[in-house]
Amino acid sequence: MRHWKRTCFLPLVFLLLILPVAAQRPAAEQFTILLSNDDGYDAPGLRALVEALRPVGEIIVAAPAYEQSGIGHALTLRAPVLVSERKQPNGVTWYSIEGPPATCVRLAVESLLPRRPDVVISGINRGDNLGITVYHSGTLGAAREAAIVNLPAIGVSIRGDDAETYAAAASYIRNLVEQLRARQALRPGLFLNVNVPAGTRRGVRLTRLSVKPRYDRFERRVSPTGRLYVWPSFDQLEDDAEGTDVWAFVRGFITVTPMTLDVTASETNEALRTLESWSPAASPAP
Repeated sequence: MRHWKRTCFLPLVFLLLILPVAAQRPAAEQFTILLSNDDGYDAPGLRALVEALRPVGEIIVAAPAYEQSGIGHALTLRAPVLVSERKQPNGVTWYSIEGPPATCVRLAVESLLPRRPDVVISGINRGDNLGITVYHSGTLGAAREAAIVNLPAIGVSIRGDDAETYAAAASYIRNLVEQLRARQALRPGLFLNVNVPAGTRRGVRLTRLSVKPRYDRFERRVSPTGRLYVWPSFDQLEDDAEGTDVWAFVRGFITVTPMTLDVTASETNEALRTLESWSPAASPAP
């Protein structure tokens, strides 16, 4: 009996000694998510993401102080960047940054965060980002900047501006992040472009980027003082070839388009190989 008590007591002492260490380890290794957007610090899509993702890990927000839609991959390089840190009641740290989305991400990763995040998520953008509009989008500019610094990223956008669609998109992004973590598929440098349609959603489709040009209009007008100005507008793409993000989106699917930084047109290499025959000696004298 005395031997039994001793053998039970020793493991109990060992467990009590390691419990503080075990309690501290998850905090040190906690999954960290950096959130940004281009709709601005107070955008409803950003708040929807915060609430949906809080159970997944530590959330830190670094977002523009004001709306930066359509600014693409602009960076602040020749001016100081003003930053305001604001603690929220839910314990999430928010940085309001007077700069474009890509600058917000770069600044957070390089200067503001105590460690590199595990994933960067940009959105939820008010308005879809389908096809070649990804090159104009501040939302995707932030995701692309994360890929440039070798982090996995997701840009997420919706068509519409209603609470139900924001909530549905945020819920899907949480599910997506959990799937990617479970499959160890959060690969550095890969960024996903996610678009969530309004209304009833038929499911998810992995798509390729549509390269169909969008029709933009620039209407010339004259102000009451006689000054010429131009009023821009554009039409949404109504359809494209099967397999593209536009095709799936207009049919009610959530689209997931994997993207990388390498935009080399490799298929043209052989056709252009003769360009390598040029040499300085063959050039005519000026």
